[in-house]
Amino acid sequence: MKLHIPIAFLSLCPSPTLFAQEEPVVVPAPMTVQEPAHDPDEAFTIVEDMPEFPGGPEAMLKYISSHINYPQEAIDNGIEGAVYISFVVERDGSIGEAKVLRGIGGGCSEEALRVVNSMPNWKPGKQRGKLVRTRYNLPIRFKLASEKKEDTPK
Repeated sequence: MKLHIPIAFLSLCPSPTLFAQEEPVVVPAPMTVQEPAHDPDEAFTIVEDMPEFPGGPEAMLKYISSHINYPQEAIDNGIEGAVYISFVVERDGSIGEAKVLRGIGGGCSEEALRVVNSMPNWKPGKQRGKLVRTRYNLPIRFKLASEKKEDTPK
């Protein structure tokens, strides 16, 4: 025996797809980000266009190596390592607020500070198209030339 279910009866049966309602679409309002007011005299740490030594990083390394004098005290005591200097590149490109973050002794910190303070003006940093004061950290490495001595017991 074959059952014949009328099509009209099937259309009267509740179906989740037939009677489902779409959830309302919520469109958020455009967000505006309000940046906190920045003190114009405060130095930035990261900016869109970082400051640059004239001629680039290679020129800076050449400048440092040609102007640094290894302190005699450090040579006599075999002191090697990196001195970390922090300074601000001002809006006009000059160097300001130079200080030693970490030194190694033997006069190396003072020598690194002297060389940084003697640097020529940099290309200053920019944020949103405006020249800004930018803090820069620079490691300066002191390495003694290795001398090979023969017949030296180890």
